[in-house]
Amino acid sequence: MSENLEQSFVTQLQANQNIIHKICRLYTAGEDAHKDLFQEITIQLWKAYPKFRGDSKFSTWAYRVALNTAITLYRKTKRTVSTVEYENHQHFVKDVDYNYEEEEQIKLMYKAVYQLNDIEKALVFMYLEDKDYQEIAETLGISEVNARVKMNRIKGKLKKILNP
Repeated sequence: MSENLEQSFVTQLQANQNIIHKICRLYTAGEDAHKDLFQEITIQLWKAYPKFRGDSKFSTWAYRVALNTAITLYRKTKRTVSTVEYENHQHFVKDVDYNYEEEEQIKLMYKAVYQLNDIEKALVFMYLEDKDYQEIAETLGISEVNARVKMNRIKGKLKKILNP
């Protein structure tokens, strides 16, 4: 592969690595599993990068590859991997100016999101990332209307989970 292609990939990956970390956070429980999934997603992105035509933004394409990789690996290992509660995860946030009430709310949200199916998790993740329904639909391979309907149903599910 050419050095230009490699440099272009590295630049794009560095600019969009937070996307991958967030997906890893949704589909793993533990630092080692997070690192393994991040590495696998990076490998899959690199393998597919020469075919990236630029029809969509790199971030949209990366979402799709990362979500597909995470969901595929999650389904393969779902039966054998035990999950760890959010509280046991290492936090990458400094205590300075940290809002502990907000942390509790985030814990509750993650606990509720873990109860959703794979596609619902991906949809919530992208929604919380302020992606518009068109980009969500494109990334997940569903229609924009379907994305809106699913999101409204998920909101109802999450309300029931969070407010029983």
